[in-house]
Amino acid sequence: MNSSLPLVAGTVSTVIFAGSMLPMLRKAVITKDLASYSLGNILLANVGNVVHSLYVFHLPMGPIWALHGFYLISSAMMLFWYLRFAWSGLHKSPHAVAPKMRHMPDAHAGTSFLA
Repeated sequence: MNSSLPLVAGTVSTVIFAGSMLPMLRKAVITKDLASYSLGNILLANVGNVVHSLYVFHLPMGPIWALHGFYLISSAMMLFWYLRFAWSGLHKSPHAVAPKMRHMPDAHAGTSFLA
């Protein structure tokens, strides 16, 4: 087996994995709506990335370093944004006005499924 094949595969997969996370990061920073994310999941991702760093950074430098570095940075950014935007939203005044629900017409209004 050619020794450059694993390097090419690692580079391609790094680009694919990093690219798959970019829409999530973009949406989080633009909308500042992280309510659908779990603080526990984001915290575990950060702890896991830090622990996994002990393994990754003992490997020879290569695509895995770039991918892991991207994961470290992106999960840290998600934690920062969660604490800044979603967490701060949880502690707003109880008198805050809830967002208006848009009325969606019911296509089955007036029909019975029991008939």
